[in-house]
Amino acid sequence: MKSSLARWLSTLAWMAAWGLGTVVSASAQDAQIAARRVDGTLHAYLVMRNESGQVLASGDLVQVVRRSRVTNHLVFHFKDGSIDDETTIFTQRGAFHLISDHHIQKGPFFPHSLDLRVDARKGEVTVQSYGSDGKSNLQTERMKMPPNLCSPSMLALIAMNLAPAAGGQVSMVVATPKPRLVRLEFTGMGESKFSVAGSERQALHYEGKFDLGGVAQAVAPLVGKQPPDIEIWIEPGEVPGFVKEVGVLAAGGPVVSIQQTGPVGPKYTESGSGK
Repeated sequence: MKSSLARWLSTLAWMAAWGLGTVVSASAQDAQIAARRVDGTLHAYLVMRNESGQVLASGDLVQVVRRSRVTNHLVFHFKDGSIDDETTIFTQRGAFHLISDHHIQKGPFFPHSLDLRVDARKGEVTVQSYGSDGKSNLQTERMKMPPNLCSPSMLALIAMNLAPAAGGQVSMVVATPKPRLVRLEFTGMGESKFSVAGSERQALHYEGKFDLGGVAQAVAPLVGKQPPDIEIWIEPGEVPGFVKEVGVLAAGGPVVSIQQTGPVGPKYTESGSGK
């Protein structure tokens, strides 16, 4: 009996970890996130660290607005040669609406290299993943896309548009490596202190919990396969500011933190000219 139970739990854990459990479908819970502020063109410098505070990667967020479309390109270059490169296209008229997402992860930092493409309008997801033996696996699936669908690179933007101390729910396509839909429920956790150049400020803290759906959701916490929470800190105001994000980049990967950083240099001579 004990052996049978162990095998059953092991099977369900495998299903939860690799996305073979019940797929989440659209419902009344999947209402779009209101775009309370219009995002514009920007270029932000980012730094990624591990839980010990060591720098893992440097990143750039380049966002371009053309008419009603926003193209968001987020790329991280790791010290070990790995790369996380995501390009998201969405609209923000009244509410956020994902058009497409292309996410590439490759290199030793990631448990599995992948190339994920989401066409929200067609309801089509294509995943090309690579096993430890280097063999490629290409999967294309049709999915019913919920109206609150977003991409990983949009999570901070979504948090900036939540009402203060309130929450909200989004859906994402994840590849583990099989593509599936999951929900992410954001809850307002109150205020936290942070500082800028020694000046103390207050940020709104949001916590996001994954809902895997069905059997996978029920069993995952019992076998240690529940994805870690995502935490995001936003400075409120007329123009909210991104402060910090903590979470994982891929299933089975370590927890990392992402924050803005500033360029260093160039140095200046006494005359004030740069070198």
